[in-house]
Amino acid sequence: MDRPQLKTLVEWLATWFGLGRMPFVPGTFGTLGAFPVVYAFALLGPLPYMIATIVFIVFSVLVAHIFESFHGEHDSSCIVIDEVAGFLVTMTWVPLTPQYWIAGFLLFRIFDMLKPFPIGLLDAKVKGGLGTVIDDVAAGLVANVILQFWLGRF
Repeated sequence: MDRPQLKTLVEWLATWFGLGRMPFVPGTFGTLGAFPVVYAFALLGPLPYMIATIVFIVFSVLVAHIFESFHGEHDSSCIVIDEVAGFLVTMTWVPLTPQYWIAGFLLFRIFDMLKPFPIGLLDAKVKGGLGTVIDDVAAGLVANVILQFWLGRF
């Protein structure tokens, strides 16, 4: 694959097929774009879901890193593959019922946008593709823990 083709592929993946180019709230659209991936991973079962999510997180870091190297901008608002990774984490071991989809979506978006400690610290201190993705993974972890409490698992 030559450089222009790689750049095009990386841009499509980083923006999650163009959702990151929405003129307003691209992160919200990116999270909505994660719904089919969550559903597809859930069909695999709990352990394969977790493995696929970890692989997707690593893949997202790589895509974000390459995107940043092409554009010279860290954590551009048009990169939303990190929202997909974060929402996958949010929905780990969570029933796929409407109430949990909505709760997971709202919790993830709140933590991703507000970036309370330590999420904001990760966002500010970690650079590169890892820095782009890690705050969303952390937001997803916090949202998931809340959902697990709601499910009575803690």
